[in-house]
Amino acid sequence: MPAPIRLRELIRTIRTARTQAEEREMIQKECAAIRSSFREEDNTYRCRNVAKLLYMHMLGYPAHFGQLECLKLIASQKFTDKRIGYLGAMLLLDERQDVHLLMTNCIKNDLNHSTQFVQGLALCTLGCMGSSEMCRDLAGEVEKLLKTSNSYLRKKAALCAVHVIRKVPELMEMFLPATKNLLNEKNHGVLHTSVVLLTEMCERSPDMLAHFRKLVPQLVRILKNLIMSGYSPEHDVSGISDPFLQVRILRLLRILGRNDDDSSEAMNDILAQVATNTETSKNVGNAILYETVLTIMDIKSESGLRVLAINILGRFLLNNDKNIRYVALTSLLKTVQTDHNAVQRHRSTIVDCLKDLDVSIKRRAMELSFALVNGNNIRGMMKELLYFLDSCEPEFKADCASGIFLAAGSYVRDDAVPNLIQLITNSVEMHAYTVQRLYKAILGDYSQQPLVQVAAWCIGEYGDLLVSGQCEEEEPIQVTEDEVLDILESVLISNMSTSVTRGYALTAIMKLSTRFTCTVNRIKKVVSIYGSSIDVELQQRAVEYNALFKKYDHMRSALLERMPVMEKVTTNGPTEIVQTNGETEPAPLETKPPPSGPQPTSQANDLLDLLGGNDITPVIPTAPTSKPASAGGELLDLLGDINLTGAPATAPTPAPVPQISQPPFLLDGLSSQPLFNDIAAGIPSITAYSKNGLKIEFTFERSNTNPSVTVITIQASNSTELDMTDFVFQAAVPKTFQLQLLSPSSSIVPAFNTGTITQVIKVLNPQKQQLRMRIKLTYNHKGSAMQDLAEVNNFPPQSWQ
Repeated sequence: MPAPIRLRELIRTIRTARTQAEEREMIQKECAAIRSSFREEDNTYRCRNVAKLLYMHMLGYPAHFGQLECLKLIASQKFTDKRIGYLGAMLLLDERQDVHLLMTNCIKNDLNHSTQFVQGLALCTLGCMGSSEMCRDLAGEVEKLLKTSNSYLRKKAALCAVHVIRKVPELMEMFLPATKNLLNEKNHGVLHTSVVLLTEMCERSPDMLAHFRKLVPQLVRILKNLIMSGYSPEHDVSGISDPFLQVRILRLLRILGRNDDDSSEAMNDILAQVATNTETSKNVGNAILYETVLTIMDIKSESGLRVLAINILGRFLLNNDKNIRYVALTSLLKTVQTDHNAVQRHRSTIVDCLKDLDVSIKRRAMELSFALVNGNNIRGMMKELLYFLDSCEPEFKADCASGIFLAAGSYVRDDAVPNLIQLITNSVEMHAYTVQRLYKAILGDYSQQPLVQVAAWCIGEYGDLLVSGQCEEEEPIQVTEDEVLDILESVLISNMSTSVTRGYALTAIMKLSTRFTCTVNRIKKVVSIYGSSIDVELQQRAVEYNALFKKYDHMRSALLERMPVMEKVTTNGPTEIVQTNGETEPAPLETKPPPSGPQPTSQANDLLDLLGGNDITPVIPTAPTSKPASAGGELLDLLGDINLTGAPATAPTPAPVPQISQPPFLLDGLSSQPLFNDIAAGIPSITAYSKNGLKIEFTFERSNTNPSVTVITIQASNSTELDMTDFVFQAAVPKTFQLQLLSPSSSIVPAFNTGTITQVIKVLNPQKQQLRMRIKLTYNHKGSAMQDLAEVNNFPPQSWQ
């Protein structure tokens, strides 16, 4: 037979083909010649034929008939044959084909070959397509090569070990002794592959992660040497020393520092150096900065370092490269919930990205803009977003319009719902009209949760007016009792409904049991279903309502009767700070004269047991702005003998009603004068509580108009690694004092002292007696409910004299 054409000639011939059919004809003709050569066991040109077959495989043509020929080349003693054979095995074979098992013995022999290049071929092939069986059989040889002094083999053995660990994770410990000295290698190739191996082991095993955390100082030194080293032609890329190794080390540091205070502390300084000293004029510098930002945001880094990272992303938004801008927007979108204020500083740059020509950047900028909307900037942001809606492409209009609609309808302060309910309650002549309009407003649309909450409350309160059709202001609608219950039940099961909204709906259904006559049995059935709800609050409400039907049915009508008209409240004096989406804004503190009759004070009842004495005066609570006041305090007293399965004793109970206002003893005469005087500057602060990572500090101020009033600001901080949620601070003082507790800034105490909860206590001390206070703290931490009691007696004399 004539000698087959060379690979170079085949490539040149195929490139002359003018059509796909012509190319296919050339390939088929050459494949037929190769098959004939294989059948004749032509050892002379086997290597050349397999090389041509691999080229055809790269073009997308079938080449599976060359698999056994690859094995024959691997068994050859010639290096050129082995090279093509191993390449063919990596391209044509995988672990799904049994023929690959025939290679195991050849690879084992070549791993022990005297020539490093043959050993390298075997390592590359095993690391590319070795099956679980092959990895188990050959892991010992790979581990030996990891310990060799040959840098060429060590870097290939490290990458092969990564593949072995992925296939057989239980072999990980075999490589542990060999990894100890890998980071001492000067060769950058070995360092790079060693970091890849360590990363793989840390990601797959928590034990390995804990073991390798002691390497953080060594990794920091390596990274520092890379940053501080001078020009090295061998490793320099656009003026930066080995950016590939720097990126790998940063990724490993990110894994090692995650959820670990000591490791994070050890790498804070080097991350700051990388972030401030890396050149940003080239893409390699931007790649390193991006990895640095990801590492800073993922570990327990300092707050200043996190701000630096977000500022880097802000600079990325000004980059001419659209890919860098897109990466920056995506990263900011991920961090906006945890570092909202820092991201807000770049709001104008983010809004400018809405004008970008790239549609991907526009979409990310639009999503991030909606995430930044809060009570302080909603007017300006809506102006920009409406302009964008007017000029954007059609595919953006639906999402943008929906976002604007939700922001405008759902972004209301927490006290807006009870305030509107109070306004509706006081407008007696408008009850029928209001309930009818609200019923129409939520038909089939539950996207605006505050509106649904108000509508549910009104339907429960005035459902009889809705069914009777007594509306005179507009044409009444014909609604049956079942249709009303259908709406409320659909609110209960809607995916859009929050837990609070479901609570409103369930309570409204319960109220209708005294307003409706034909559907009481249906209401009983609905209520009983939610007695086993996984939502703790819904479960507690349902259990209590079931008890009303069974044990206290004679009291049900009285307990669920219509709310009376409330006195109008007046705004006077100081303002209360309301926390909204990471920023603060003032809201009037509403007051009115105290009612002559007894008032329900659930917190005070708890504190009477806490303080254990008859000389204690209970706290006068200010209704929190974060939730509407509950009307169910009396209900808990009535149903105290019920076993609430799975429901905590402190869980919130039924339907929200307008807030209970506060006595004016602290607020009289403060409308026109400065609230506090300079005496406060001389009052030292105290630490009232410090335990289990929770620290409570008191600072003091004195009223200008009433020297008997001391204003105490508490600051709660958390030094543990996890947030403390559902935080509640309660306080009580002796009867000679009066105490008023305002709303807290939040219910979550952030971890690592990254933020505080503030709350204001006002104490009236007309007799100038020494101040004593007992406090009760409740919160959730690490999945457990925590509660503690403490007594504060170390008030400075200046705070009460």
